Amino acid sequence: MRLLSVAYGVAWRQLHNYFTNMALFLPLLLFPLFFFTAFAGGLSSIRHVPGFDFPPGYTAFQFAFVVLQSAAFGGVFTGFGIARDFESGFARRLLLAAPHRTGIVLGYALSALVRWLVTVAVVTAVAFAVGMNVGGSGVDLFGLYALGLIVNIAAVFWATGVAMRLRTMQAGPVMQMPVFLILFFAPVYVPLSLLRGWIHAVAVINPLTRVLEAGRGFIAATPTDVASAFVAAAALAAGFSLWALRGLRRAESAG
Repeated sequence: MRLLSVAYGVAWRQLHNYFTNMALFLPLLLFPLFFFTAFAGGLSSIRHVPGFDFPPGYTAFQFAFVVLQSAAFGGVFTGFGIARDFESGFARRLLLAAPHRTGIVLGYALSALVRWLVTVAVVTAVAFAVGMNVGGSGVDLFGLYALGLIVNIAAVFWATGVAMRLRTMQAGPVMQMPVFLILFFAPVYVPLSLLRGWIHAVAVINPLTRVLEAGRGFIAATPTDVASAFVAAAALAAGFSLWALRGLRRAESAG
């Protein structure tokens, strides 16, 4: 009960600050919408490239990436909030007062999940409003959301581990750049089969490639690599959960 009480308290504070502060709310919402507009609209002619075969169309093709991108960066932005809490002194007071400190990490993760659910709901509504096509009945779309949820958790744990080790907003690039690279070294603009050279070699070993390809399969109602995608996403979340908890111990030791 103490664990849940701490998690609820941290999550409620983060969500209250987020939804009542437009400077925090708007960037996290507008960022994926900008990518969706730029990629799905500005690059839509890529659908005519020989070998590009995605029946729902290029808008749906990019929608899968934007969902996962919003999940990942939603987690990173949570790390920014943790670093800001350390700079203000709130996080240190919280470490002293919390009866079960693991609940602090869970609370931050819960707040990130709720924020992402709001963001992805808006992005989905915009996608359908501009005519996105989805294969089948659309039920498979929830498979993409499930993958996004796990990616969000993994990104939260990664950013939390960094924030609790460095405890400053100057750690922002350390949180953001690895996530940015792993996202954009996946097959973002065209399917994996159309990539050439070193970018293809990197994309093949990139764990997010399996996740992205499976997400696009869900949209097309032709699920592919589902098991490997969930295993890859879960492995990232599990590994970074240990990273976050060890970061918590470092923050506790620092006082």
